[in-house]
Amino acid sequence: MSTSFSETARMNQYKVCVIIPTYNNHKTLKRVIDSVLLYTSNVIIVNDGSTDSTVEILKDYSSLIQIHHPKNSGKGLGLRNGFKKALELNYNYAITIDSDGQHFASDIPNFLNGLEADPEALLIGSRNMVQENVPKKSSFGNKFSNFWFWFETGNRLEDTQSGFRLYPLSKMPVHYFTNKFEFEIEVIVRSAWKGIPVKNIPIQVLYDPKERVSHFRPFQDFTRISILNTVLVIITLLYIKPRDFFRKLKKKGVKRFFLENFLESNDSNVRKSFSVALGVFIGICPFWGFQTILVLALAVLLKLNKVIAFAFSNISFPPLIPFIIYGSLNIGSYFIKSDQSLILNMDMTFEDIQKNIAQYVVGSFILATFTAVLFGLTSYLLLYLVNNLKHKK
Repeated sequence: MSTSFSETARMNQYKVCVIIPTYNNHKTLKRVIDSVLLYTSNVIIVNDGSTDSTVEILKDYSSLIQIHHPKNSGKGLGLRNGFKKALELNYNYAITIDSDGQHFASDIPNFLNGLEADPEALLIGSRNMVQENVPKKSSFGNKFSNFWFWFETGNRLEDTQSGFRLYPLSKMPVHYFTNKFEFEIEVIVRSAWKGIPVKNIPIQVLYDPKERVSHFRPFQDFTRISILNTVLVIITLLYIKPRDFFRKLKKKGVKRFFLENFLESNDSNVRKSFSVALGVFIGICPFWGFQTILVLALAVLLKLNKVIAFAFSNISFPPLIPFIIYGSLNIGSYFIKSDQSLILNMDMTFEDIQKNIAQYVVGSFILATFTAVLFGLTSYLLLYLVNNLKHKK
């Protein structure tokens, strides 16, 4: 079969292969393979335990690299095995294309153009989800996935579920949790966490109800995706967000970080001030272990500045913790009387706090409220004065 010389040369130059995962798509498999061969013979086909005529069809392509799973194990495992084989064959990039006929191999040059523009990026084909014959469940699922990808990475994409992608193999994470459809979500989230740019490029798409066979099981697969997103959100809030914050702080320095993320932020003075107040309130309240989750979740819910809120939630860093506990117990003692005598000084032990936990909890909420209001008002006045000085200049 003849190929496009210029695209074949580019595929070889950048060491790009095409991985075609397939499971019971005998109606469209041959057409997909033949269309890819117009651009390259660097093809890896992963047959995930098909029970139709797939094996017979693939006998006509014995010159291509083939991986056959003895039983259906899931698209994710198929892709992972395809990536492993591609790395063994010294490919730098892998383009994945579904075998159900919805993608057009003629978009392969667009991925190569995107590769040349940003060799570090993971590229996802962006489909037109409002065109005719697009299943409503696919459109909803894509919006659902887009939202959680944004929440977990801070990166907004138009399409996070398309299987037509280009992966920078050597840059990607090595270990994963999942083996089925949800793998395509995990891989882009964890790649983004690793610092790999994840971008959309426009592609064509065909949804032919007569030919297309979807193996997505709404209840089982949506449940697994929801569980995965729950795990990813927890990791995001407990580790990724704090890690990124301290990396930025270390890289920029406190002064530059404060200027860029606080004074020069595009948010209004009111929003910045409320973000400060929220961070201080959560930081002082007795939510030990959950402060990061709460402050980021509330910042998103209230549409406040997440960076500012998180930064000020660290008001309870170790050197200040004894003072916060002491102040909370002191204030709480005016409202809650305890049977246990407590000498309020800086030599208090954790056992002392346990014996007077009611005083501590009540006092910490009062202290948190007062301090949050004080910090919020002070920050608003400072921002107001700084902005006035800028306008006068």
